[in-house]
Amino acid sequence: MAEEKGYVTVCGEHITLQRRHYSASCREFQVRCPRLQLRSLSAVTCSVWLVAYMLFVLSQNSVVLSAAIFITLIGLLVYLHFVKIDQESLLIVGSLGIQMTSSYASGKESTTFIEMNQVKDVVINEAIYMQKVIYYLCILLQDPMDPHVVSEVVPLFQSSKPRLDCLVEVYKSCQEILEQRKQS
Repeated sequence: MAEEKGYVTVCGEHITLQRRHYSASCREFQVRCPRLQLRSLSAVTCSVWLVAYMLFVLSQNSVVLSAAIFITLIGLLVYLHFVKIDQESLLIVGSLGIQMTSSYASGKESTTFIEMNQVKDVVINEAIYMQKVIYYLCILLQDPMDPHVVSEVVPLFQSSKPRLDCLVEVYKSCQEILEQRKQS
C-alpha cells in the first residue's frame, strides 16, 4: 500500500513523499523533486547562444557559434547526469539495513547500503544553510571498536531538502523499526 502526500522544500519548491509500508519492519520512502522546467532550460540556452551570436558578430569567427552549441550540449548532459536528482528513496528493512537511492534526470541511479548492525540511530539534525536554520534527517553510524561512539553521520535527502514536517514523518517510521529491532 502506498500513500502520497505533498510537501514543500526549504527553498519553497513542491515535492511529494510517497510511503510504502511492506511490513512492520520494512518501509520505503520516496521523495520526488520537481522535474526540469523547459522554460528555465530554454532561457539559459537562449542566453548562452545570444551571447555567442554577439561575439560572432564582433569577431566574424564561426568557431564561436560552434563552441557555444557544443558547450551548451555538454553542459546540459553533465547537469542531467551528475547534478539534477529527480527522486531520492530510503528503504528500511529492520533485519538487513538501510538502502538510499538517488535517481538522476538522465536515468542514472546511485545506491548506498548500510547494514543495520552499523546503525546507531536515526536523528533529525539542524544546520545553518543560506542564512536559515534547516533540518535534515541523518543516520548515525556506530564505531565498530566502541559501540557508544558515533563514527560517521550520513545525511539523507540531501538534494530535495524537505522541511521539518516531512522529515518528522520519515523519522517516526524509522524510529518504530529501530525500536522493534532493539526489542528482538
